[in-house]
Amino acid sequence: MFSSAYDRNFGQILIVDDNPDNLRLLSKMLESKGFKIKKTVSGEIAIHAAKIEPPDLILLDINMPDMNGYEVCRQLKSQEKTANIPIIFISALDQTTDKIMAFEMGGVDYITKPFQELEVLARVKNQLIIYQQHQQLIEQNQKLHQEIKVRQKVEEALLAANQQLQLFALLDGLTGVANRRKFDEYLNLEWQRLAREKLPLSLLLCDVDFFKNYNDTYGHLTGDDCLKQIAKTLKSSVKRPSDLLARYGGEEFAVILSNTNYEGAIYLAEEIRQNIYSLKIPHAQSRVDNFITLSIGVTTLVPNLEMSPNILIEVGDKALYTAKAQGRNRIVAENLM
Repeated sequence: MFSSAYDRNFGQILIVDDNPDNLRLLSKMLESKGFKIKKTVSGEIAIHAAKIEPPDLILLDINMPDMNGYEVCRQLKSQEKTANIPIIFISALDQTTDKIMAFEMGGVDYITKPFQELEVLARVKNQLIIYQQHQQLIEQNQKLHQEIKVRQKVEEALLAANQQLQLFALLDGLTGVANRRKFDEYLNLEWQRLAREKLPLSLLLCDVDFFKNYNDTYGHLTGDDCLKQIAKTLKSSVKRPSDLLARYGGEEFAVILSNTNYEGAIYLAEEIRQNIYSLKIPHAQSRVDNFITLSIGVTTLVPNLEMSPNILIEVGDKALYTAKAQGRNRIVAENLM
C-alpha cells in the first residue's frame, strides 16, 4: 500500500512566480503543512535550479515578464533530468483555452488566483502522492529488472554448468577423450544411421602392449602420462568429425570409423600403430620392443537393424586377441562385408 506523501512530509516544492506576494502566500500555506519550499521569481533561474536539484513538484506561474510559464514548462519537459517533474500551473487566467494550453504543454493541474488554501493543499497533496507512486513504480520496475537480470545470469551459469557436467559425463577424466558411455551411445546411433543408408562401419580396438609391466616398472603416475600421450597421438590421427576416439578400458582405446571401408580402416590402423611407435616411449619390460607399441583389432561391416552392434565389438575383440597371440605390435583385421 502506498503511504501518503502529505502524511510522510514528502516532497520538495519549487514555486515560480514573479509576484513576491504570491510567493510569500503560497510558501506560508505549504510550509505550515510541513512541505519543503524553494521559490524564485525567474523562469530561467527555475530551470537552472530544477536541473541542479530536481524538486518533486513545481508550482509555475504562467504570466511572467522574461519567460512565461509555458516556455519554462516546455524547456523542463525537453530535458531528461527534469522531464518527469509534475508541474501545476498557477494563473489569474481562467479561460478554458488557457487551461487547455497548460495541459498540452505537459502540466498536470491548474490553480487559479486568488488562491484558496484548501484547494491548493488538496491539489498539491494529490499530485505529490501520484508522483510518489510513480517513483515507487519506477524503482520497483528497476529492482524487478535487476532481479530478472541476476536470475538470467544465474540460469545461464547453471545451464553452462549443466552442459559442462554433461560433457564431463561423456569424457574420460584422465585422457580427455570420449569415455565408454559416449562410445556406446555413438556406436548405437551410427549403427542405426548406417544401417538405413547401407554404408560400412569400421571399428578399431587398440591395446597398449604389456602395459601392466609398464606400470609395475615406472609407476602409475608415469603410466597415466603414457596414456595421455597415446590419447593425444590417437586424437591427432583420427581427423574426421564423424569418427570417434574413446578410451574403452584401462589401456584400451577404440575408434569408430563411420562410412569407412575395410581398406580405409586398415590404413588408419597402420598409421596409428606407427605414430604410437614414433613416440619412442621407453618400455624396458616389454616383450615386443624397447618402446611402447600397440596391438590393433580391426572389424568392418555394413550394419543391419536386425543385428546388435555388439557383433562389431565381439569380432573386433577376437581380432585384437589374435594380434596379441601372434606376437603383438601388429594389426589383425576381419572383413564382414
